[in-house]
Amino acid sequence: MSGHSKWSTIKRKKEATDGARAKVFTKIGREIMVAVKEGGADPNSNSKLRDLISKAKSNNVPNDNIERVIKKAAGEGDKTNYEENVYEGYGPGGVAVIVECLTDNKNRTAADVRHFFDKFGGNMGTSGCVSFMFSTKGMIIVDSEGVDEEKIMEDAFDLGASDLSSEDGAFEVTTEPADFSAVREGLEAKGYKLLSAEIEQIPSTYTALTDEELIKKMNLLLEHLEDNDDVQNVYHNWEMPEDTE
Repeated sequence: MSGHSKWSTIKRKKEATDGARAKVFTKIGREIMVAVKEGGADPNSNSKLRDLISKAKSNNVPNDNIERVIKKAAGEGDKTNYEENVYEGYGPGGVAVIVECLTDNKNRTAADVRHFFDKFGGNMGTSGCVSFMFSTKGMIIVDSEGVDEEKIMEDAFDLGASDLSSEDGAFEVTTEPADFSAVREGLEAKGYKLLSAEIEQIPSTYTALTDEELIKKMNLLLEHLEDNDDVQNVYHNWEMPEDTE
């Protein structure tokens, strides 16, 4: 997360992951498996699964891959159980970092995450040490091409959105977590093109880094965390320089 624009951060991530699309597919697939085991394989009755299918499609995951993962998770033969774990800590320069994981071996994952914090000048803390600086929000990014701002504002607020802003060729629609699915589905039903739609951790304050060595270490910490197979999402309150977006 940057302090400038959620959309610019997403674009930077998409560019960074274009060369590692298989890893993106794997991470979304893992989320789908957990959602199916928790709420069933029918997206009509499992809103979390519906949201994840939409997320998969926005990341260009083929329909065949999505269906295969759902069938595997629903089958009796799959014994893999992924556990959700959240780690918190400080990166170099006191940047607050939240790491969300899905793992079948929490000891391995905890050791990996702690290693990355230690290696790149940060330290992993206890649960709650930085999460109080973040709030959980639904963030829906809508392509603004051909879209009237007053119209989408009216539609978004009618559907239950809490905020809307225009950023760099896209509209950022913010919702409370409980309203996220309804707003996402409503916007899709009205024909809007969604570029991204996820539940996010939004920081209330940001930390700027000016020292080149700290900036280098922070980038390395984020790269290594995001590259780890067990890590699903990384949130932070680094006020990223314009040229890193």
